[in-house]
Amino acid sequence: MLRSLDIRDMLIIDRLELNFQPGLNVLTGETGAGKSILLDSLGFVLGWRGRAELVRAGADQGEVVAVFDLPAGHAAHAILDEAGLPGGEELILRRINTADGRKTAWVNDRRASGEVLRNLSDTLVELHGQHDDRGLLNPRGHRLLLDEFAGLAPRVEKCRAAWRAWTTAQKDLDAAQAALAAVRDEEEFLRHAVGELDALAPVPGEDADLDARRRMMQAADRIREDVAKAVEVLGTNGAEGQMDDALRWLGDAAASAEAKLDAPIDALSRAMAELGEAQQGVADFLQSLSFNPVELEEVEERLFAIRGLARKHGVLPDALAGFANELRDRLAALDAGEAGLSALAQAVDQAKAGYQAVADDLTARRTKAAAALDKAMARELAPLKMERAVFTTGLTPVDPGPEGQDAVAFAVATNPGAPSGPLNKIASGGELSRFLLALKVCLTSGSAGLTMIFDEIDRGVGGATADAVGRRLAQLAGEAQVLVVTHSPQVAALGAHHWRVEKRVSGKMTTSTVTPLDAPARVDEIARMLSGDTITDAARAAAEALLNG
Repeated sequence: MLRSLDIRDMLIIDRLELNFQPGLNVLTGETGAGKSILLDSLGFVLGWRGRAELVRAGADQGEVVAVFDLPAGHAAHAILDEAGLPGGEELILRRINTADGRKTAWVNDRRASGEVLRNLSDTLVELHGQHDDRGLLNPRGHRLLLDEFAGLAPRVEKCRAAWRAWTTAQKDLDAAQAALAAVRDEEEFLRHAVGELDALAPVPGEDADLDARRRMMQAADRIREDVAKAVEVLGTNGAEGQMDDALRWLGDAAASAEAKLDAPIDALSRAMAELGEAQQGVADFLQSLSFNPVELEEVEERLFAIRGLARKHGVLPDALAGFANELRDRLAALDAGEAGLSALAQAVDQAKAGYQAVADDLTARRTKAAAALDKAMARELAPLKMERAVFTTGLTPVDPGPEGQDAVAFAVATNPGAPSGPLNKIASGGELSRFLLALKVCLTSGSAGLTMIFDEIDRGVGGATADAVGRRLAQLAGEAQVLVVTHSPQVAALGAHHWRVEKRVSGKMTTSTVTPLDAPARVDEIARMLSGDTITDAARAAAEALLNG
């Protein structure tokens, strides 16, 4: 319940403190007195999007504070918990708007975003007028309203999940089909290329080895003669023989040299060992220079084949083996593609069947809820002097979507035998107000803890019809707090609490004030609403009659 509203420096309000009560709260006043400013200010603190310029001329900033009572179990508690904001039995919303347009909000003295305010607003206040802003006149919003009436939100979310599963499975199948089609287009190339690579079987590093062997074989004839000479010089007829003779002669002389030749003999022995290793290495190399001329041809042929295949596929020779593996993987995907497509298609069928089951269940529940809403509307329209009017909730099939496969549209027939049609095209202004009031009552039934605001819902009606509207509002206020902005004396007379909104001009300053009315003041205000600026005794008598019921 909205307990109080404190407004400072907003539009033509300099300072205003309002303390609201349970039941039916009525605000009256002449057109332009500032009643809409109260709603703009309340909407501002609740985070609603409205006027861009709200700060009173000459003020640095405007401020609105709204205090709500929150009973245990109220839906606002969950929003506060999710946002990490303090809760309790009292909810204080405060929001300021500076002259340069900056807005700052607090919830229970903690900074909060406009989104948090709007989320809280959905659990705190329902605003409704002849030109309703929540979709009552817009057919695109009728399905959502029917779902709210029937409490189908969890099942709609289940339908969204089933739709996501279906569309995701279909996307996976489409992607696999596209990939398989692309692979099929290059199947002939893949099989030929893999055949070539498998036949050649290149290995990393082979190109460098073959190139080195080729260069060595090409140089063999030129270097073989020099290497052979070196072998001869190092052999027994050369260095080896001479060093062996020197070692034998020194050994014979060592006995008489008193150890003076021991070191040279040791060094010579080591040199003989090194010479042996060198001789063997040169001999082995000379042996390697002996090859079949056909071998050079074979090496060159393989080397050129590897390099030619690398150029053909635009890769380095050492990357051919890895490239061959990639092509084999693509062929494997092609070979396994049909089985994979079958599994994906089966997954699509299962997801579609799952969605269809959920959507069919949703359709059945909406159909049942539509009949219940029509009956509820019939009960609500009778007290509003529209017992002959017929309200129907129509369902028509549409293409499947996240929220199901149904389009919902409200239609009305205002008189027996008259054709039905869209709510905002068939009903007159006064009839439209009553239809919307009845809809609001049906759609907010069971919404405990809401403050319902009706902005000139009685526009276009008078007399007994206005009295019927007022009595329905009073009955509704027995279950929740109701605020009504009205020009109807019949509605105003049924209020449990009454405020008059006035515009005053002092010097060059225009301000709007709101005054709570006691019993005598209520008589005068309702008399003014009946007769105009000049309040007659007859008008007062009529006002008293209305107040006394």
